[in-house]
Amino acid sequence: MAPSASRFPLLAVDIGNTSTVLGLADEQLNLTHTWRLRTNRDLLPDDLALQLHSLLSLDGMTPPASAVLSSVAPPLGQNYRSALRQHFGVEALEVSAENLPEVRVELDTPTAVGADRLCNLYGAERYLTDHEYAVVVDFGTSTNFDIIGRGRRFLGGVLATGAQVSADALFSRAAKLPRIALEAPATAIGKNTIHALQSGLVFGYAEMVDGLLRRIRAELDAPAVAVATGGFAHTLEGICREIDTYDETLTLRGMVELWHSQQAHSVRQL
Repeated sequence: MAPSASRFPLLAVDIGNTSTVLGLADEQLNLTHTWRLRTNRDLLPDDLALQLHSLLSLDGMTPPASAVLSSVAPPLGQNYRSALRQHFGVEALEVSAENLPEVRVELDTPTAVGADRLCNLYGAERYLTDHEYAVVVDFGTSTNFDIIGRGRRFLGGVLATGAQVSADALFSRAAKLPRIALEAPATAIGKNTIHALQSGLVFGYAEMVDGLLRRIRAELDAPAVAVATGGFAHTLEGICREIDTYDETLTLRGMVELWHSQQAHSVRQL
C-alpha cells in the first residue's frame, strides 16, 4: 500500500558520534536532499530547530510532515524529537530493536544492537536479491561490520576502531609526527614521513578491512556481498579488494525503507 502524500516530505535524521546526516524523501521514497553536519551534543531543541529551519530555507524546501530518527549520541536523539514536536508538529519514529517486530536480531542481547545498524539492515535489502547475506561496512567514528541475512535477520557483526580515531591516537602519543590528511599515497613504500604515515593509516586500514571480510565470509554458509558506506568509504574505494560496492546513502535510505515498512505494518494491524 502506498503511503499517504500528506506524510511527505519525510525527514530522516541519522545522529552519529562524529557526524549527523539528514535527508528528505519524497512520495516515491527517493532521497531528494541530504546534509552532513558535525554532531554537537550541547545543542538544545531550540538550537536544533533553528539549524533545521536554516537548512530547509537554504534549499527552498517545505518543512517535514513526518520524521524517522536514529541516534547513538544521547541526549541529541531526545532533543531532536523535542525540536520536531515543538517547532514542526511532527512526532518522529525513533529506531530501536523494540519497535521493529519484523526484524530478527540474533545477538545474545537483542536490544543491545545500535539504531544505526538496524537502519543499515533495511538499506542492505536491495543487495540481497542475488545473495543470501550482505556485510555492510560502515566507516564512522568506529568501523562497524554488520552481517545481514535474508528475512531481515541481523546475524551479528564486528566493531573496529575508526581510521580517524586510530590516526588521532597515534598523533597524540607521538608528538613529533605531523598531522596528515587521510588519503592514499602513490606507493606503499613511503619516501618521507607523511607518505609513510599515509601508507600505514590508509593501506594498513584497508588490509584490516579486507582481512575481516575474508574471515566473515569464511564463517557464512553462502556467498555474501560486501557494501561500504560512511565518511571514510570513498577514501578506500578501489583500495579494498573485498568490498563489492559503495553506497553513500545506504543508512539514510535504510531509514526511509524502515519508516515505510512501519507504516505498512501499522495499516495491517488496523
